[in-house]
Amino acid sequence: MATKTRRYSARDVTILVIGLGVAIVVNVGLVWGPTLASVWLSGTSWNGIGPIEWVGGENYHDLAAEYPPFWSAVRNNVLWLGFLGLVATPFGLFCAVLLDRRLRLSRFYQSALYMPVVLSLAVVGFIAQLVYSSDYGVLNAVTGLSVDWLGDRAVNIWVVMVAAAWRHVGYVMIIYLAGLKAVDPALKEAAAIDGANERQAFFRVVFPTLRPVNVIVLVITVIEALRAFDIVYAINKGRNGLELLSVLVTENIVGEASRIGFGSAIAVILLVISLGFIVTYLSQLFREER
Repeated sequence: MATKTRRYSARDVTILVIGLGVAIVVNVGLVWGPTLASVWLSGTSWNGIGPIEWVGGENYHDLAAEYPPFWSAVRNNVLWLGFLGLVATPFGLFCAVLLDRRLRLSRFYQSALYMPVVLSLAVVGFIAQLVYSSDYGVLNAVTGLSVDWLGDRAVNIWVVMVAAAWRHVGYVMIIYLAGLKAVDPALKEAAAIDGANERQAFFRVVFPTLRPVNVIVLVITVIEALRAFDIVYAINKGRNGLELLSVLVTENIVGEASRIGFGSAIAVILLVISLGFIVTYLSQLFREER
């Protein structure tokens, strides 16, 4: 029996073209256009006003050899990514597992942990100043210490990462909690019948089913770590030990002495680092599924 092919009316085609067209234009204009422009501009010397001069890889050479803040920013971004990925994210998962057990006052705990997520990183930065300031900070007042938490280059990056993790934990928790609610209870019951304890059931049965959630959390964690800007800029404009690649991009592109080509080179490096983590993990994930 031959199947009937649906014929779209002119109205359907118009709506389809407009819908796809708007999405494509927005995607190209806001994502791919600026991305490709940054890649091209990274090989130029341009202040945004005068003529564009092609310099090839000179910007990248200057970054590595003659721009000290660059390596400090790379180190801080790697630390930021490692701290969110290895400390904040597992803790968010741990909180989700506890809340999934329907503890008493679980709604209160869930709200308290999720509340920081509604705050912007800039606001978290201002709160961090109230906590860590050497003059009026709550931490020094309560402990009786006189540590310059935000001015000491040896410790300021760590305490700021703790403040950023405070917000990240709630985000991860709510995502994992939604994933745990979707796990079939029969899987846990089958694991218990087979003699598995709670720890074995989680790591061997429940956690593997959360693989799609893990991908989402990984992408969010990488993006959060590499786009961090607001919190350090609110504290000290991303200087004196709080340098980040996103801050260096802004400092070199925006301002009177703007170096758009140089700033674009930093942006391209930031793009490559983020794509490296995401593409590597996704390729391994798809390989395992095959």
